[in-house]
Amino acid sequence: MDQLMLIFALIGMGLIWAFSFTNGFQDGATTAATLVASKAATPRQGLMLVASLGALGTLLGGSAVAFTITGLIDVDDSELVMIITLSALGGAIAWNMVTWYFGIPCSTTQSLVGGLVGAGVAVAGTGSVNWGWSELMDGELTGLMLVIVFLVVSIIFGLVGGYLLFKATKWMLRGAKRSINRRINQAQWLATSVFAFSNGANDSQKFLGLIIMILMSTGFTSTEEIPLWARLFIALAIGLGTIIGGRRILKTLASKIYSIAPIHSLDSQIVSGTALTISTVIGAPISSTQVVSSSILGIGAADRPRYVRWAKANELIVSWLLTIPASALVSGLIGYAFDLFYIS
Repeated sequence: MDQLMLIFALIGMGLIWAFSFTNGFQDGATTAATLVASKAATPRQGLMLVASLGALGTLLGGSAVAFTITGLIDVDDSELVMIITLSALGGAIAWNMVTWYFGIPCSTTQSLVGGLVGAGVAVAGTGSVNWGWSELMDGELTGLMLVIVFLVVSIIFGLVGGYLLFKATKWMLRGAKRSINRRINQAQWLATSVFAFSNGANDSQKFLGLIIMILMSTGFTSTEEIPLWARLFIALAIGLGTIIGGRRILKTLASKIYSIAPIHSLDSQIVSGTALTISTVIGAPISSTQVVSSSILGIGAADRPRYVRWAKANELIVSWLLTIPASALVSGLIGYAFDLFYIS
């Protein structure tokens, strides 16, 4: 490996750490949002719980999602793989920081996927992306189609699941005394712990997939096995990001979509945790931000639709629609400029 590729690898690892850190701002804070909004925990307690269980999920949560990420780009040239990876990270981080600044929950999954697609097309052409179109026609979900389908399904699951679960729990708890909220709050800690573990497993593997791409393209490894140091590396970044920068996004989900009571929070955590667990086992990278947001909307619609802050919900939907094309465009421009400079 020449000196320039080593420099690229070091830059790539730094960007992955930075992107993992900003992911803690977004998805990590999202996981604690309803727990804090229902006053079952303080912001500090909620973020610490999510950071610790998310780190455990990073270490023990498997590798299926990481393999999905590494399979999005099909390029044999190791130098092009490195340029695509760096460009994708640059574009995704830029979009994450813009949305974080304005306090808008953003899907880091979408920004990363958009970044890889945009950079891949700009640097190596449309054939470098595993679109998954032909496989979809044969009834198989793979590549970009796997990611997009599960992103859409996760939003629908959150909306419908939140709506139906709240209706069910409201019926089961009819006539219950107000003191039941104490037990509900206790149950929230367990539900949030499961949710945080699953989210840590799903989120971290996106970045672990990028690390594998860098290690393989630079010749440090010839297999897709994820080393322990990489898991520790990502766990630290996501955990610190959650603790340090999570309050801004937490505030948006905790108070600006719907007024959260303990039962709303518990239902949201159950729906979101279920979605994350299933997707992690299948190997589909999804966004906890989208699942939590959509579950809150579903719960609000089932409870008191007039009190849902639909204007803020519209902002979230616009963010979801813009993230993949926006990050793809920025990453594509970075990749094009990077490729020209590197070739010259």
